[in-house]
Amino acid sequence: MPQEQFLRVTKQYLPHVARLCLISTFLEDGIRMWFQWSEQRDYIDGTWNCGYFLASIFVFINLFGQLSGCILVLSRNFVQYACFGLFGIIALQTIAYSILWDLKFLMRNLALGGGLLLLLAESRSEGKSMFAGVPTMRESSPKQYMQLGGRVLLVLMFMTLLHFDMNFFSILQNIVGTALIILVAIGFKTKLAALTLVIWLFGINIYFNAFWTVPAYKPMHDFLKYDFFQTMSVIGGLLLVVALGPGGVSMDEKKKEW
Repeated sequence: MPQEQFLRVTKQYLPHVARLCLISTFLEDGIRMWFQWSEQRDYIDGTWNCGYFLASIFVFINLFGQLSGCILVLSRNFVQYACFGLFGIIALQTIAYSILWDLKFLMRNLALGGGLLLLLAESRSEGKSMFAGVPTMRESSPKQYMQLGGRVLLVLMFMTLLHFDMNFFSILQNIVGTALIILVAIGFKTKLAALTLVIWLFGINIYFNAFWTVPAYKPMHDFLKYDFFQTMSVIGGLLLVVALGPGGVSMDEKKKEW
């Protein structure tokens, strides 16, 4: 099958590409904190009236936390600690930038968290029993549930792409997209569905978030750039699903037992 041939050819480097895509939004945002230090500090101070010192601390935490987390993930050192740190950055930004009240951005941040859950699962060994000599069920290990949670959170990204209008293309896109995200969430034909979503999402990302076509001085440039790299991170999460499979809590895994 073409899918199996693709996985054989890309087996060696697909996880590396997935990790690079996944951390791309943190890498871009960390670099942006460096080049837009004053603007970010002034925005936080103006929004929360917390003073320059605390606003500068916020920018520094974002800069250092994101860049150091990316370096650890790419070097495969202390990946679990890096993931927890990046989870903290997501939570901090969700509050600081009032993303909590913007449903679209909140769902995308949760999808980004899903990608980190998959990365955390990849770096984590199988769960061990609490009692010596008592075997641990594979399906009950934390790793399997991390993979399940990661898959479910990833599909939230696609919920923000659905268009509720009545033209034929939008209806077709909604039907196909909904079917694929359900397959990924329940873990049925997971690798094929995730790979199809990767191709679909990449095409949408290139078409709608082409920040390079907008002059850098325009606010839309930064908005599209942020959206582009956040989408790339979700693509990275889906590529991890393609590379590693859905995990034990999935229909694909249960089929092996039937």
